[in-house]
Amino acid sequence: MKEIILGIESSCDDTSAAVLIDGLLASNVIASQAVHEAYGGVVPELASRVHQQNIVPVVSEALKRAGVKAEDVTAIAYTRGPGLLGSLHVGTSFAKGMAIGLNIPLIDVNHLHAHALSHFIKEREEDEVPEFPYLCLLISGGNSQIVLVKSPYDMEILGRTIDDAAGEAFDKCAKLMGLPYPGGPHIDRLAAEGNPARFKFSKPHIEGFDYSFSGLKTSFLYTLRDSLKEDPDFIEKNKADLAASLQATIIDILLDKLNKVIDKTGVKHVAIGGGVSANSGVRDAVEAICRKKGVKAWIPARKFTTDNAAMVAMAGSFKNKKKEYSDLGEPPFARVTI
Repeated sequence: MKEIILGIESSCDDTSAAVLIDGLLASNVIASQAVHEAYGGVVPELASRVHQQNIVPVVSEALKRAGVKAEDVTAIAYTRGPGLLGSLHVGTSFAKGMAIGLNIPLIDVNHLHAHALSHFIKEREEDEVPEFPYLCLLISGGNSQIVLVKSPYDMEILGRTIDDAAGEAFDKCAKLMGLPYPGGPHIDRLAAEGNPARFKFSKPHIEGFDYSFSGLKTSFLYTLRDSLKEDPDFIEKNKADLAASLQATIIDILLDKLNKVIDKTGVKHVAIGGGVSANSGVRDAVEAICRKKGVKAWIPARKFTTDNAAMVAMAGSFKNKKKEYSDLGEPPFARVTI
């Protein structure tokens, strides 16, 4: 009997469903929400409502593209948290209802675990996957942490942000520049045309392997504030250099800690995951540091960096092998660690 896992992801503003057949990805459908662009960030209540509109057509399309029917599914994996509670309720409730209707197991997935295990998504049998243990630099709008992945069931956080995440720094600084939401991709695009050494921004001095990005944001804000007093067109004249310098600073902060963790652990496989791992500068920098240290770098395809159900189905597949199923009474959670 084939293992056919339906994955459902609704932690923030992307509604996604994916189908995994015997460990291979058969479909991965994502519906994004443009409604938040006008507000410069995700509005939780609007996100919940759009998830309600999207969940049925997205799941139907995922099953259709995979060439399977609902009754063929052998287990349903869903994101239980962390994320926006209203959004999570939509995916959780749908997954529970479908599992009851089909009388099949339900698997709750930690969204952060899914990102850390996204490198095991295989579209072909010959696709390579990391070896345990490996380090995962997990960087997104809400999380910046270095995780030691000992197995699919055993992960240890070695360092985490004590305030804002890297993705927040990208988006909030982009907003200060008048760039559309989400700002990260716009910073990435502009940085390719700018001088990363043009401006200097504050870097934190945090003990151990933890991160901080609040000081950088403040430094960026003050630079704009003071420069705009002298030249109202400062941002427009220096957009590319500001973006390049901001991106270079964030990368320096991320890689300084990662470099130290690689040295301390001696781990030979290093992966990145989360939305910020789609950033061109981050990807290039991680590959460069891994080459220098003689370790294997695992850089995900960009389609698996954002919130997607393929990684949820993959994490669910690992739990399915151990028959780690969830109870119908388990509620979603907004906050949780690895």
